[in-house]
Amino acid sequence: PLLVSSTDGVGTKLEIANILNKFNTIGIDLVAMCVNDILVLGAKPLFFLDYISIDKINLTKLKKIIKGIYHGCKISDCQLVGGETAEMPGTYSKNKFDLAGFSVGVVNKNNLMKKESIKENNLILAVPSNGLHSNGYSLLREVLKKKKINFKKNRFLRNEILKPTKIYVKEIMNLVDRKLINGCANITGGGIGDNIERVMPQKLCARIDLDKIKTHKIFSWINKNGVSQKEMLKTFNCGVGFCLIIKKNNFRKILKFFPKQYRPYIIGEIIKSKNKVRYTSNIRW
Repeated sequence: PLLVSSTDGVGTKLEIANILNKFNTIGIDLVAMCVNDILVLGAKPLFFLDYISIDKINLTKLKKIIKGIYHGCKISDCQLVGGETAEMPGTYSKNKFDLAGFSVGVVNKNNLMKKESIKENNLILAVPSNGLHSNGYSLLREVLKKKKINFKKNRFLRNEILKPTKIYVKEIMNLVDRKLINGCANITGGGIGDNIERVMPQKLCARIDLDKIKTHKIFSWINKNGVSQKEMLKTFNCGVGFCLIIKKNNFRKILKFFPKQYRPYIIGEIIKSKNKVRYTSNIRW
């Protein structure tokens, strides 16, 4: 067995939570950002710790945050073993706070995801996201400010903007246990291209057909409000929360492990090329 670890935060999604005074889901985001990352190596999450720093302890707020963290750990089938809460007046202004998480997982050496397992003619599958997840919020907030949009009064934005990040542990571990995937990528900051590039071996390229991506209404809304398609692709997941790289004959076997909302679909294939990622068309929304 090998230990795998990851640490991350929720970023400026916290600012949205503060404005909406809604804190029961960002703990799920925190867990998701860490455990989804260690899945890329085929590791099963074992335990999780959190760090909360805040201007002044507000028990009601903290209980909601920690309840979300606990729920995220439950979805991930890992244990919340502890953490730290730091009261830091002067460092944080009134009602401001920050979150960080740390997860540890384990993977059998034989199941460790390696770049060398990815081969020419493998398929690239998109596993749908459930929305924005926890990346691109600084750009989103800039759009809202520039357009003078009060999202507190916009039902569509209120419903979309704090959706918790999808946790993929159950589905991906089923595939790892059955050795049905050759590689995978968690689509976070940097979008599809940057995250897939990290797992690509030398002389092989992920050729992705952007027209095949099934995006969500929230991304179309951001695009229509002034963010270019190029910037969208660099900043947001655009509807793809996780990518799988598989042998062609495993495609049908994989589908049964996903609920309908998150069923993977083909967006590309692995080819020989010096470029690690290549897009074959302009994205259409």
